[in-house]
Amino acid sequence: MTARTIVITGASDGIGASAARTLAAQGENVVVVVGRSKEKTERIAAEIGADYFVADFAELAQVRRLATQLREKYPRIDVLANNAGGIMGARELTVDGHEKTYQINHLAPFLLTTELMDVLTASKATVINTSSAANSLYGRLDIDDLDVANKYSANLAYGNAKLENILFTAELHHRYHAAGISTAAFHPGVVATNFAADTTSPFRFMYRSFLNRLMLSPEQGADTLVWLATATPGQEWASGAYYAKRALAKANKQAYDPGLAKELWERSAAMVAQDVDKLDPRS
Repeated sequence: MTARTIVITGASDGIGASAARTLAAQGENVVVVVGRSKEKTERIAAEIGADYFVADFAELAQVRRLATQLREKYPRIDVLANNAGGIMGARELTVDGHEKTYQINHLAPFLLTTELMDVLTASKATVINTSSAANSLYGRLDIDDLDVANKYSANLAYGNAKLENILFTAELHHRYHAAGISTAAFHPGVVATNFAADTTSPFRFMYRSFLNRLMLSPEQGADTLVWLATATPGQEWASGAYYAKRALAKANKQAYDPGLAKELWERSAAMVAQDVDKLDPRS
């Protein structure tokens, strides 16, 4: 295998950490782990001999700082795995003024990816977005209410965010595949991790109950991510699509609406541009 540079967010635990371990063991040149907890992220990095960075996606300034750090250190990024995410409880706004589930799961990865676009296109990179079957179960996206101010529930916000991951994947393919980028979204399965542990979401009870024993291991959950990162796009998988268990999967019907994907991209770009203006002393 040709040595490459792979960046994985949400890699301090769960499937992100498991994927980082597997990829490092396979001999990837540089595996870069990104997490919110310095202690946990540093521990994983030390375990596998990886580089690491710390960023909290609930603050877009930290996402921009992360993008700058990655650009400065890595002239080439072969794979960007946008794996950071999670479900929240009661509706909460970030310091940037966005609903927390929306920002952490979609807007922050959107910002990180677009901030790195010149490096990613030059590298002919693969961009992988961790979605969930929740996109179909709970996603009912209202493009005029991305911050879920109306009829909020933790499940709706999470389902929408996981649907947005797929729409972002499709539009990223549409805009940049000709420039060399390949992209995929995937459902890891129901994995026995600390998912929802520090939230008030009803999901936390399932993850703490006897049902935990029926869930996939983090290694099993990471399998499709590792496959997408190592298999050849255009030959072993098709860019712009949604996968589960290494195969094309059926998503929410809204995921196949190119107009919705385009509108989500444009509104997301406007949101992060507005955030830049807030921080610009000239504005």
